[in-house]
Amino acid sequence: MKEVWFLTGSQGLYGEDTLAQVAGQSRRIAETLDGSGLPVRIVWRPVLTDAAAIRRICLEANAADDCVGVIAWMHTFSPAKMWIAGLDALRTPLLHLHTQANVELPWDSIDMDFMNLNQAAHGDREFGYVQSRLGVARKTVAGHVTDPAVVERVASWARAALGLAEMRSLRLARFGDNMRDVAVTEGDKVEAQLRFGVSVNTYGVNDLVAAVDAVADADVNTLVKEYADTYQVASELLGERLDSLRYAARIELGLRGFLADGGFGAFTTNFEDLGGLRQLPGLAVQRLMADGYGFGGEGDWKTALLVRTLKTMAVGLPGGTSFMEDYTYHLEPGQELVLGAHMLEVCPSIASGVPSCEIHPLGIGGREDPVRLVFDAAPGGAVVVGLADMGDRFRLVANRVELVPPSEPLPMLPVARAVWKPLPDFRTATETWLMAGGPHHTALSAAIGPEELTDLADMAGTELLLIDETTTTRQFTKELRWNQAYYRLAQGL
Repeated sequence: MKEVWFLTGSQGLYGEDTLAQVAGQSRRIAETLDGSGLPVRIVWRPVLTDAAAIRRICLEANAADDCVGVIAWMHTFSPAKMWIAGLDALRTPLLHLHTQANVELPWDSIDMDFMNLNQAAHGDREFGYVQSRLGVARKTVAGHVTDPAVVERVASWARAALGLAEMRSLRLARFGDNMRDVAVTEGDKVEAQLRFGVSVNTYGVNDLVAAVDAVADADVNTLVKEYADTYQVASELLGERLDSLRYAARIELGLRGFLADGGFGAFTTNFEDLGGLRQLPGLAVQRLMADGYGFGGEGDWKTALLVRTLKTMAVGLPGGTSFMEDYTYHLEPGQELVLGAHMLEVCPSIASGVPSCEIHPLGIGGREDPVRLVFDAAPGGAVVVGLADMGDRFRLVANRVELVPPSEPLPMLPVARAVWKPLPDFRTATETWLMAGGPHHTALSAAIGPEELTDLADMAGTELLLIDETTTTRQFTKELRWNQAYYRLAQGL
């Protein structure tokens, strides 16, 4: 499990006895957080009382592979000039926790000793000033660590820190290029590596074909049995079309081995560039996503990056995350719905029940009929998130949605699909998404919400436009204009 270091600020003015009390109380605060079910370990570090120690611990946090963030709390008054060099050097996500050791004041016994010891109200304001003065990106959370609302906000930040750490170390394989003449799947891979850390490289599809062809028959047999035990497999796939199911298993084993050998956490495919593959990968992609891999269709590496990041952030949470595409609409006035799907590649982590494993023709790709999992997404709250390259910056666009069952059965649509009501309403959500230049490929997550996305965007220095129940077209238009001015100015000359 990844770590977040708990840093406590104080000074030597109050004497060793007081510092010993500070250490004991700050350790208990860290232990309380660590025991609250966060997705990271909270590691307490010794109390910091001078600039050299502060800078040293910040540099150590930057260099520690397991440390994804630091939480800082000024237990007493910690003169903030001591923190300048450390904060200036810090490249790890920071959360400023404004708390104190006690929940209630001991009204009948409070004296100046108590006041001198428990003065985070004083020290954290000094710390907040210097962070603002330096322009340090951070999240600020106020309240006692026994308050579930405080824990929830710290957890959201910790999940975002996990996502950023995954971005910074992610290797992404593109099998072939992106779909011809498509604009939004293009993007600056050098800027992405500079901004996010992800390494995006292309491999020939026939490199994958060689791995697929090398899979042992015995391994194929084992995987086919797993399919039969896990899904509702169409009888024809276990009978006259068993060879198609076996080839789908061969694709999965070859693709899985290629990704594992290369240390890749995300990948793309493209139906226009299949080389020697007999099927467009469908079942294989769905199952790899269910195991946590990021994926983007038609060579869309930005969405593959986003899917992998959100899956990492969602570890341990109910609800799934999938590659998605807005496909078509139900436009009955007052009952508008979005039908999302893709050719084949929707993750079964969002399924409402046991998926059906089926085979059907596919009108594009020019290959054999592909095997795929067919299901409806489980109802409930979710977000749809897209990542676009705007030329001078990357932009995240997110829309809160309510997943609903299809209004009627879909017997002639043999793909995995999701139906949702966008918030605040169809017209506002779609108009603002289009105004923002949001992409048609997205990550749909029923596990991650707006706060985690906001924290991630802040950590990565990336624009986020959120469309939710409070959005109006008029205000959103202003936000687009303000953001344009802000990001241009922030880039400097």
